[in-house]
Amino acid sequence: MSQTNTSLLDEVVQWSQETCRRELKAVLPKLTSLHYEADTWDDHLRILKIITEMFLPHIGLSELEEECFSKILPKAVTMFDNMMKEIMNQVGELSSQNTELCAFLRNILQAMVQVIDALSICVRHVGSFEEGLCFDAIRSLLTCILKVLRETFQHCKDSEVVYCGRLSLVADLLQGLFKEAYSLQKSLLEVLDRISLDTSASDEEVSDIVTVVHSLLDICTIISNLDIALHANTWKFLINCVEMAEQIKLASLQESVQSPEYKLFQKTAKMCRFFANTLVHYIKEFKYFLTKKSSCFHQLYLQIISKFPPSLCAPSLPTALAGELNASALVPMDAFLLQLLPLRPFAEVVLQPDMWLSPEHEFPHFLMLVNIMGQLLSQPEEVMQLWYPGSQLSGDTQRIPLYQAIFISFRRCYTERKLPVLVPGVMLKGQAQVEVTLHQHICVQLCASVAVLPPVYFPVLEHCLVDAVLQADTLTALLAADVWCFTVRYGTAELCLHHVLLIAQLVKACRTECYQLFHLGSLLKRMVFLMTPSHQLELVAEFPPSKVENLPVWHHVLLRALSQDVRLRVETEIVGLMQRVLTEWQDGGYKLGEVDKVNAALGSLLSVLRGQSSPEEPCLLSAVRMTTQLWSRLSPTQLQTHPVLQHTLKLLLSATTVLVKSIKPETISQALLCLEAVVSQKCPDHLLLAALEFLSSLGKMFFPADIQSQILPRLSSLFGVLLADKSWLLHQHALEAFSYFAENTNHEEVISQSLCVEETKTKVVNYLSKTLNSLEDVESRLQRLKREKSVIERHNEKLESKESGSDKQAAEAEAITDSEPSPKRARQETSAEEEYDRHIQMAQSSLKALQALVESKANTTAPPPSWLEGKLQELMTLITEITVRDHTT
Repeated sequence: MSQTNTSLLDEVVQWSQETCRRELKAVLPKLTSLHYEADTWDDHLRILKIITEMFLPHIGLSELEEECFSKILPKAVTMFDNMMKEIMNQVGELSSQNTELCAFLRNILQAMVQVIDALSICVRHVGSFEEGLCFDAIRSLLTCILKVLRETFQHCKDSEVVYCGRLSLVADLLQGLFKEAYSLQKSLLEVLDRISLDTSASDEEVSDIVTVVHSLLDICTIISNLDIALHANTWKFLINCVEMAEQIKLASLQESVQSPEYKLFQKTAKMCRFFANTLVHYIKEFKYFLTKKSSCFHQLYLQIISKFPPSLCAPSLPTALAGELNASALVPMDAFLLQLLPLRPFAEVVLQPDMWLSPEHEFPHFLMLVNIMGQLLSQPEEVMQLWYPGSQLSGDTQRIPLYQAIFISFRRCYTERKLPVLVPGVMLKGQAQVEVTLHQHICVQLCASVAVLPPVYFPVLEHCLVDAVLQADTLTALLAADVWCFTVRYGTAELCLHHVLLIAQLVKACRTECYQLFHLGSLLKRMVFLMTPSHQLELVAEFPPSKVENLPVWHHVLLRALSQDVRLRVETEIVGLMQRVLTEWQDGGYKLGEVDKVNAALGSLLSVLRGQSSPEEPCLLSAVRMTTQLWSRLSPTQLQTHPVLQHTLKLLLSATTVLVKSIKPETISQALLCLEAVVSQKCPDHLLLAALEFLSSLGKMFFPADIQSQILPRLSSLFGVLLADKSWLLHQHALEAFSYFAENTNHEEVISQSLCVEETKTKVVNYLSKTLNSLEDVESRLQRLKREKSVIERHNEKLESKESGSDKQAAEAEAITDSEPSPKRARQETSAEEEYDRHIQMAQSSLKALQALVESKANTTAPPPSWLEGKLQELMTLITEITVRDHTT
């Protein structure tokens, strides 16, 4: 370019917009002529930029085609074609070592982006006119843009083949080129929408429009094929990247950032990012035309997330490489998901009831639901309406509410919960981010969502919480209880009261022991802590503890949660009711059919005892008196035949554990006698657990010498039996109970006599010395948990299938009635007969314990004491005297 022309350009770029407008007629012809005669790409681009940015805004619509577009755009397209040809000619020599060629090709791609930017300016200027558009006014613009778009999209589609493994060297610029081309296409379609043909249109105009339509169809064909390539390339590069990172770790090359393997990994990661971002941009532009592919998008998301930690099927990668992969794939996946949220078909896929997923996709699906929940708050109302409430109309494809889907998905992630899988926690100011368990992570996310949930969706949340608490999986119910407690604490005191009354009513409605009662009772126990004193009084007024039918409610309330005045009132009413129930039972002749009422009152009395560290003196004395009275009525023989009395025994053992220091040794002896009667046969685990708690509490007791012979042998015998139990749960509790007893007791002979069996002794010694028999490796533990998952799922499904049906409560009540004696008068034994029976049982038990002790010492070097034989002779003489006296009376 001559010096004169260069001076003109240098002068023009300094002009203001007003000067450009004033000099338009004089300077524009010169600039278009210079553009046509320019012989370098730099000159072309410089002049094109000056025309489109400085003079184009001042050209009217009627003059655009003749004065500007027809003169500069054909040359711009020719320049664009030449750039594309130059890339094809030179790309075969491209390599990371040939830095000069790499820089040359990158400059060409940047120049191509500038050409598309200039065309975008032209389209925006045309779109700024309010008057109607005709085809003749933008003929050259349409023709040139369609050629450029077709060449650009075709080049992006063929990029993997064209650059042949060296795509990472130019991936960022190709991505920018693709993005600008999409933006230009979108703007062009908006302009085309404003062009209309009437009946007066010439054949030439109609022909031109048909040509434009065909060109657009060609572009759509390229884009359609590009869709498949994008999906395949995104997935392929991600897999290659993950595999490469694994190889780098195995080769211990992660520290060597200069190694060829690491550099290749970085290039592959860039390609992965390019394809992922391109896919996101493609979906952003055409998502409403891709709704039929929602299921594919869902599966693609799950597949990609499953390849990254914390997914259990993800490979273990070095931290640095994992970070680069996250930026390349996971970050774009957030944007990918964000684009899909407004699509109803996608919501229908994600929220479909009874969804079946492969095991490796269960956890990624859960993470996706949590991600959706976090992104919903920034979405408009119509998007929230898609996700929060589920389907509302009968004609809609069924969708479950988002919160319900999260709880269901959390339940299915059994292995990840138990392992436990660790995920990044919430960032706090001044504190480093730490990893937390899955339960803690989702609990925080759910509570954060509830805190800003629009009020219109609150009823949906309540229904989802109730459903989650009432299903069979305990950990899922615990999560729902955590969120529920946050909800009432974050809300008003009146909301808390309303929910407590609702839960208490549900607890009262549970007529039998079931998992729903356990979940609801645990929730009620926590919520009472959140009530105001005045509202606690309302709870007492709604469910008076003085009425038997309300005792199931107070059985699940920790009284230390109540204010002092309310607590004293509840204690007084429960203790009074217990005494009244006992008196009525006694006056009625101790009927077996009334034991259920006694058990209900005793359960609530136990809540009183556990509700405070040191019960008030009147309460303590009354509880000791009533507990002792109940122990005197328990017959070991009846315990073996009547399950309802075994429940009484369990409650008495728990109450005695709390009151043990105030209970007389004679009552302890009676308790051990009853316990021996049920331990000798198969009995429920919960009874044995209560027994172990009771036995461990006896370590703090010192028994007088005159009763040690009735208590210590039984203690040794019971510990020996329970320590040998084959159930791992009972065995572990037995070890803990025996350890506590041994640490506190003064009766050391019980310890040695409990460990007569060598195998039991070895297990206790290993437990006390914290010896591990074998250390389970990570993979073995993972496989064990996967096997456990199927067992637990079948168990929960069995529980829920038993509860299904409208008459389930009646069926359970009938089953319990059939398993127990009908409410009739128990066999009327006189007080004397009961005394005889109790003493005989005690004597038999003591002799059996002595026999076991003698037999265990038979093969040892420690013979029985010399006085033993004399004592046995005295017992035989005593038995003879009792027998003779019985015959003479």
